[in-house]
Order: sequence, then C-alpha cells, then structure tokens
Amino acid sequence: SIPLLMPGEAADYAKIVSDGRVLYTVDLHIPREIRIGTAEGGYNIITVKDGAIAVTEASCPDHYCMKRGFCSSGAQIVCLPNRLVIEFVGQQSVDGVVG
Repeated sequence: SIPLLMPGEAADYAKIVSDGRVLYTVDLHIPREIRIGTAEGGYNIITVKDGAIAVTEASCPDHYCMKRGFCSSGAQIVCLPNRLVIEFVGQQSVDGVVG
C-alpha cells in the first residue's frame, strides 16, 4: 500500500513504472537522469534534481508528460503512448531504492 501524502507535502521518493512493472524507486534528493525505452522503440528521459522529478524528453507525439514539468508531489506523471507512470511515495512505503 502507498501511504497518502498530505496536500502540499513533498515526496521523498518516486516509483518509475513502465508497462505495469516498477523499474526504479528513486530518491528525489539524488540528482540523476534515466532513459526508459519501450519494446516499440519509444522512450522517455526522466530527470531528478532539487527534490523533484520530470520527464524532460519523450518520443510521444503530444509531450503531455513533459508539460507537467518538475514535480515533487501531486498527481502521477503519465505518458500513455509509452505506458510510463511516475508515482510519488512516502519514505515508509519504499522497499528498495536505486540512488
């Protein structure tokens, strides 16, 4: 179960889910860049910096996922064409972290 964050409360971690599988749980306080590819050749580049996460490049046609910008809480960041979801989670729900 994912603990609920209070409104306005920044998450410590984000889960990066591709095609229904959790690929990474990242610490939002450790800067990094991750490229997620799809079997069909699509991709998303995800950037973590300053306690927030964003899709900074994507192969999808509408770039809706990129328009969210850097987020540290709130609704999931979703790229439907590439089946990518970024979920914000509190520290108590983290099983393992990739730094």
